[in-house]
Amino acid sequence: MGRIDDVLNVAGHRIGTAEVESALVSHPKVAEAAVVGRPDAMKGQALVAFVTVKGHVHADGALREELRQHVAKEIGPVAKPDDIRFAEALTENALGQDHAPAAQANRVRHGDQGDTTTLEDLGVLARLTHVEE
Repeated sequence: MGRIDDVLNVAGHRIGTAEVESALVSHPKVAEAAVVGRPDAMKGQALVAFVTVKGHVHADGALREELRQHVAKEIGPVAKPDDIRFAEALTENALGQDHAPAAQANRVRHGDQGDTTTLEDLGVLARLTHVEE
């Protein structure tokens, strides 16, 4: 809930990252999701989603499109993530708090990992940036 006010301007629409994350997690194949913005010349900001699927699910291009359509149905077409990256896990610190918003946002925007001093598994950041398409 600390990120409830994280709002992006996507093609003139104000979209909350928490809203898109909730839509993604409402899909039965999704375990976790984190959404960040990246600069986009056409739209102002583009949505990038980092998604961890449930154990029995195969993450592929078909699921990526299924998730994009699910978000469009739940929120509207403008909220469809431009990019969905699948990951084994999202970054958490030793207290189990999601570190994804800061780390993923900095990585997507600038290639900077941000403050990683409290991360439980530093390898997750490397895996998130080298996701199979």
